[in-house]
Amino acid sequence: MWTLADRLLSSRFLLGTAQYPSLKVMQEVIQASQAQVLTVSLKRQCPRENAGADFWSALQKLNCQLLPNTAGCRSAEEAVATAEMAREIFQTSWIKLEVIGDDYSLQPDPFELLKAAEALVQKGFEVFPYTTDDFVLGQRLVDCGCRILMPWASPIGSGKGLLNPYALAVLRDRLPEVTLIIDAGLGKPSQATQALELGYDGVLLNSAVALAEKPVLMAAAFRDAIIAGRAAFKAGLMLERNTACPSTSLIDTPFWRQERSDEP
Repeated sequence: MWTLADRLLSSRFLLGTAQYPSLKVMQEVIQASQAQVLTVSLKRQCPRENAGADFWSALQKLNCQLLPNTAGCRSAEEAVATAEMAREIFQTSWIKLEVIGDDYSLQPDPFELLKAAEALVQKGFEVFPYTTDDFVLGQRLVDCGCRILMPWASPIGSGKGLLNPYALAVLRDRLPEVTLIIDAGLGKPSQATQALELGYDGVLLNSAVALAEKPVLMAAAFRDAIIAGRAAFKAGLMLERNTACPSTSLIDTPFWRQERSDEP
């Protein structure tokens, strides 16, 4: 069990609700993943009449914590307005804050992101900022009142995994009391394991499951990978070595040659 904001959870898997081939598949995926927190967007587009009502009805039956997001926002003002609407509609102060600064990489705008985070914290929101792996930006977000950071592993939907493990490790090391959740860029279960092995508290993803050939099976694979990564972190990983070190000692084989001082 762990605590995310003010809620006690058993799963460290946060899941998006877009791009699934059908509502039925989405429901099966969520059940297989055992995720307890789902992200939803107010700007969700519904291709057919009544699709929106069907979607919300399906989510309500799952009895999960909803994490509304400000996807599609490009300014602090737009993000704050969207968050306020989300709080009224979903009856939650949780908000995944996204303020995009570049359409090509979907990288967050650090200046508008910080501005929006400051305003939302003052309004009583529990802000989950989608950010890069930049430590200084992360520290500024924490300083303004964010208890949770959601750095990307790589650009949204790219599936490239952890492009900069060093920077992510720095965040974990320098912000030990902050809840850190990898958000965006994961494509394989092994990448989720790697994130948890670094000490991250959880992962949030969507495309890696929704766009898999078998989404339900992939959801289960990510579920197990996250559990394995957390267990490995708690167990304590062995230190990497630059040379071989036999796991079995042999009494008749020296591991190094002791040089004699009288040898030429």
